Amino acid sequence: MTEDAAFEQLQARLIAEQFSHTIDLLRKEIQSLQAEQQHSKQMADHRLLALESSIQDHETRLRSVTDGVTQFKVWSGLASGGSGIMAIVALIRSWLGG
Repeated sequence: MTEDAAFEQLQARLIAEQFSHTIDLLRKEIQSLQAEQQHSKQMADHRLLALESSIQDHETRLRSVTDGVTQFKVWSGLASGGSGIMAIVALIRSWLGG
């Protein structure tokens, strides 16, 4: 083997090692990006679940408040309607002289 052939073979091995090292670095970078993406997805899923839970809680509270307002209106209507009836009864009694 000549000196030039040995030198070329040494350069070829050096280039192969550099490519191998570069490929290893790229693989590690890809793994790092995949791990970061997985973490971001988990955080987004966690936030989404928290928002959905919060929305459900707000809907429950709104329904509860709406039911309370509706009950208040019914009782208020019955109370004012009852006092109206009592006023009519009192008017008729006074008109009849009793």
